[in-house]
Amino acid sequence: MSTTRGLIINGQEVPASSGRTASDINPWTGAVCAEVAAGTPDDVRRAVDAADAACEAWAATRPAERRRIFLRAAQLMAERTEEIVRLMAAEVGGVAPWAGFNAHLAADILLEAAAEVSRPTGQTLATNADGVYSAQVRVPKGVIAAISPWNAPVILGVRAVAMPIAMGNTVVMKPSEDAPIACGLLISDVLHEAGLPAGVLNVVTNDRADAAEVVSALIADPRVRMVNFTGSTEVGRTIGVQAAQHLKPAVLELGGKNALLVLEDADVDYAVDAAVFGSFMNAGQICMCVDRVVVHRAVSEEFTAKFAARVQALPYGDPADPGTAVGPVVNAAAARRVAALVADAVARGAELAAGTGEIEEPGTLIRPVVLTRVTKEMKVYYDEIFGPATVIHVVDSVDEAVVLANDTPYGLTAGVITENLAQGLSVAARLRTGIVHVNDQSIADEPQAPFGGVKSSGYGRFGGQAGAEAFTDTRWVTAQAVGHAHYPI
Repeated sequence: MSTTRGLIINGQEVPASSGRTASDINPWTGAVCAEVAAGTPDDVRRAVDAADAACEAWAATRPAERRRIFLRAAQLMAERTEEIVRLMAAEVGGVAPWAGFNAHLAADILLEAAAEVSRPTGQTLATNADGVYSAQVRVPKGVIAAISPWNAPVILGVRAVAMPIAMGNTVVMKPSEDAPIACGLLISDVLHEAGLPAGVLNVVTNDRADAAEVVSALIADPRVRMVNFTGSTEVGRTIGVQAAQHLKPAVLELGGKNALLVLEDADVDYAVDAAVFGSFMNAGQICMCVDRVVVHRAVSEEFTAKFAARVQALPYGDPADPGTAVGPVVNAAAARRVAALVADAVARGAELAAGTGEIEEPGTLIRPVVLTRVTKEMKVYYDEIFGPATVIHVVDSVDEAVVLANDTPYGLTAGVITENLAQGLSVAARLRTGIVHVNDQSIADEPQAPFGGVKSSGYGRFGGQAGAEAFTDTRWVTAQAVGHAHYPI
């Protein structure tokens, strides 16, 4: 039997002003796993009212109290790991290792937020004015809009709100329609249980048909001073434009067309392990997943054979089965999009080294796919796959590998596999991405590290000091004795 959840406004769970709900669908069974309130622009206004009213008191809260809340929330999040495993299987088809990792990293993000609240918030500045104290300090921005995605729901939901709140801001959160509990309501539950005051975090869930209207109302409200969004580049462009129209800064972490470069001297077995994980963790539905494996011709035959065999043998299917490595994609529309990319490539001359590209029952399952002989005329060459498929490109030199890796409008992350660390670092310096890993695949995240991309992968950074700076304003403050200043008129 499904649960019913309301909006979280001013610390209370309330129905939508319309009285409507939206269904949260299990992608494996097709059953309704929950009903959530279908929020409206009126509900957005109510949520912003609460966040705005809570701003001054929360910004003045002592660092020790904020730290205590986040430390307790981290403990509660870790304790909910089994619940999160069940929830992610039901909401997004996440397999157990991926869901467990979500719980673990989300707890670490909360710990990092706890650490950040008492770090230095400014510095004393040199000044040419005699007898004047001059400093720059970081101050909260105010109300922040946080729009969180479904694919790593607990990690990215926590990331959307933890540092903004730790820095003294209040938040109105709009979680994805595909995971309204895991990337929204669950996070609110944890933080409020840990002692977060009413109004500091408010959550507005919505029906998919109302998403654009709800988001526009949130961004347009003059009391909202900043936006953060993680999701597709297509939606991110729209959000970035709307934020700019209202002169509001944004942190946008968007899509990727990430490459794993396997150089001539690479350990092939290690590279295969890295490529399998990087390509197919969470059924390829991570913004950092390997969409392209760029392999030097000297090792391409061995790599392709071993990689294809490993991929062909990956257990796929029911996400609730502990033996499943690759579960379903999030919904039938996503399955059709991935299948269409594979079919277009095969029709234009690409070859299937693993998988078939066909959709299997229950309409959200695709056996992991490896494509070879992909050319620029095929949609999969430039389009982000965001599903259980990847492409092998064969090159004849390091220079060719770098050119191919950079031949994309995206610039999120990359990996380089080589026995020559100096060469790996040299190649990394030439890749136009916000993140790069030498002797690792493209998926990695640590809460203290700056996370974000360049080009069409977005702008701004989450994480650590970069996140603290993103979610605060820099203010210049001076002080001097009364009567000390001399004015010319």
